[in-house]
Amino acid sequence: MENQIIIALGREFGSGGHEAGQRLADRFGIKFLDHYLLQTIADEKSIDIDLLKKYDEKPKNRIFSRTVSGYSNALEEHVANFQFEYIRKMADEGESFVVIGRCAEHILRGNPALISGFVLGNKDEKCKRIMDKYDLSHDEALRLMKRKDATRKSYHNYYCSGKWGDSRNYDLCINSSNFGVDGVVDIIELLVIKRIKQ
Repeated sequence: MENQIIIALGREFGSGGHEAGQRLADRFGIKFLDHYLLQTIADEKSIDIDLLKKYDEKPKNRIFSRTVSGYSNALEEHVANFQFEYIRKMADEGESFVVIGRCAEHILRGNPALISGFVLGNKDEKCKRIMDKYDLSHDEALRLMKRKDATRKSYHNYYCSGKWGDSRNYDLCINSSNFGVDGVVDIIELLVIKRIKQ
């Protein structure tokens, strides 16, 4: 496990956090856990990938779910727990990886290989990125951004004791509007290298 690298990135929608995570994985030559994570779980458990995608990073629907004797029938909760178990297993086996979202900064807390970060951005820059990426109007992009962030916040806060985006829960919170995605990657890379050298 010497020199194991685990980077867990939370992100606001449109901040470029996903892109930063992919670039970090490429820079260090390690796995990038996002959609790959869902495909791997689908293959291992013989589950339809589209079902996993449908309930990925979604908060539990309290109206249509029940918990009896500690067992839940909520598909959102099962998908989340599949991912948490897989992430813990990879970490315990000494694998290096970058993981986006999925409460990783919480479920891997205490792991000495972990560097956790939260990527945020200014509303106007995030809105422009969303408009360009998804070919949306300004108002459509704002609505999508609000909806996605509300879902991520609800999901995270259901499973974690710390609040989504609260700087006390991460090693670093960084505004991509001030540094750009390349700057985010450079800064996190420096943190990882510093930790490896300690």
